[in-house]
Amino acid sequence: MPFLGQDWRSPGWRWVKTADGWKRCEPFSPALEDGNSHILTDDDEEEIYNAEDCEFATKKRKKDHCRNNTNSQCFYCEKWIYVHKESTRERHGYCTLGEAFNRLDFSSAVQDIRRFNYVVKLLQLIAKSQLTSLSGAAQKNYFNVLDKIVRKVLEDQYNPRLIKDLLQDLSSTLCILIRGVGKSVLIGNINIWICRLETILLWQQQLKNLQMNKQVNNGLTLTDLPLHMLNNILYRFSDGWDIITLGQVTPTLYMLSEDRQLWKKLCQYHFAEKQFCRHLILSEKGHIDWKLMYFALQKYYPIKEQYGDTLHFCRHCSILFWKDYHLALLLKDTGHPCTASDPDTCLMPVSPQHFIDLFKF
Repeated sequence: MPFLGQDWRSPGWRWVKTADGWKRCEPFSPALEDGNSHILTDDDEEEIYNAEDCEFATKKRKKDHCRNNTNSQCFYCEKWIYVHKESTRERHGYCTLGEAFNRLDFSSAVQDIRRFNYVVKLLQLIAKSQLTSLSGAAQKNYFNVLDKIVRKVLEDQYNPRLIKDLLQDLSSTLCILIRGVGKSVLIGNINIWICRLETILLWQQQLKNLQMNKQVNNGLTLTDLPLHMLNNILYRFSDGWDIITLGQVTPTLYMLSEDRQLWKKLCQYHFAEKQFCRHLILSEKGHIDWKLMYFALQKYYPIKEQYGDTLHFCRHCSILFWKDYHLALLLKDTGHPCTASDPDTCLMPVSPQHFIDLFKF
């Protein structure tokens, strides 16, 4: 049974931190027996104590201000993190999902249009299954990044459908946790989570009322392009909802978006032929309805994900990092301290689901 008592250094004494270490405050200290030594009077002791209390109060006030300021980003802004799952002789502990989310610079990644969809998808997967596994600091960082995403969508009107799906999944998860589970898995006061849920509902209402600004341009527009170029644009889409949305712009684009060959290519890109046979849908004329098949197969099988930029994992160093292609081309910088002779051969792109799987133990 360990002894639980007061400070072993001498209960009741005051200690002061100096350049040489911690020293005990005494009316007379042998360590001060030099030319400047003197006996501390009550006024001197009171002055020392008041200075310490003032410094402590200042630090506490700054800490409370940082905690209460939801817009402050008090986390790492690194571009890489070492992923270790077990303790070794050189390194103790392991890396968690929350630690990786804190240390990798997701706030800046949101501002990059190549990484925007990747970050949103990652936040959606965390909202579905991994929200309770995040630490308190990681949860606060999660909602700070989410706030930046919503602000960007409201200002730039960029891909609002994606963030609507994220907020819907997040609100459903929070409703289940608050009503069904409660304090047993949620870190922090339950009122904080209710406030966060109300903020999410407010964001959903703002996105619902979002009006797309009409751009006034007297130059060449999308409708001025020839049919073969419009058709080529549609064939480059990998999401069926994007094809439907573009088809609602003009009657010509609607006609091109209903092309059977277009939806057939889309199904062949995302799904295997064995999956076609299990979910065949025929039209009234007896032909395969590739458009309905795409949305039917999407319910049973995952589609291929395409992102402009993703996190990368180095198999040689076990480091997860953001790769800056500009620095890689100009300065031959891989984006992390790699010791391999040819770092490019060790790199592996990490999907949002793979990111979460890296931290499952």
